[in-house]
Amino acid sequence: MTRHRGLFVAVDGPAGTGKTTVTRALAERLTCDGYAVHSTTQPSRAQLGEIARHGTDTYRGYELACLVAADRYHQLRTEIQPHRAAGRIVLCDRYVASSYVLQSMDDVPPAFIHHLNDAADPPDLTIILAADPAVAAARVRRRGAHSRFHTDIISSRTEAALYRDAATYLKTQGQALLALDTTHTSTDQLVQIITRKLTPLARLPRPEQATA
Repeated sequence: MTRHRGLFVAVDGPAGTGKTTVTRALAERLTCDGYAVHSTTQPSRAQLGEIARHGTDTYRGYELACLVAADRYHQLRTEIQPHRAAGRIVLCDRYVASSYVLQSMDDVPPAFIHHLNDAADPPDLTIILAADPAVAAARVRRRGAHSRFHTDIISSRTEAALYRDAATYLKTQGQALLALDTTHTSTDQLVQIITRKLTPLARLPRPEQATA
């Protein structure tokens, strides 16, 4: 059986834009279409990631930025790279773009964030979700905030602006980006748009098209 290169896709955006929902729905759609898919998240579910995920009140600024980056490199080596090498489509809920945003909100200079993450594998596609900050803030209120970064409409506006800056920067680095607004677009519609983008990008034949 011919082995085909896997694909690495990051789904990012402010809190309340539907990253987890879209990632889950996209994984289900791609799996139904016959692709091998591995879904993950950052921070990871490994020990380092759990410390970063639940330690945002304990760790701040440079220390949190370093902790998040360390977890990212560990996850790349132990999870993302192996699954990608095995020919799977790896979907990651949050990636480097989130560091440029959240660590900037924590007063870490962009240059420091860049140097910390410069050696991280670039995704084949980064999907940046957006939503009206008022809508995003309302969604966060309904579900409950996950960290000190997401508190009110002001933090939602700040996060949205920083994600726009991060997207612009990543484009200057030659990364492929797809920006989608989730304010009034259903999850099914978003998944259809993303799937159409991934099909030619992946250059992966369906499993039944692979030749022995």
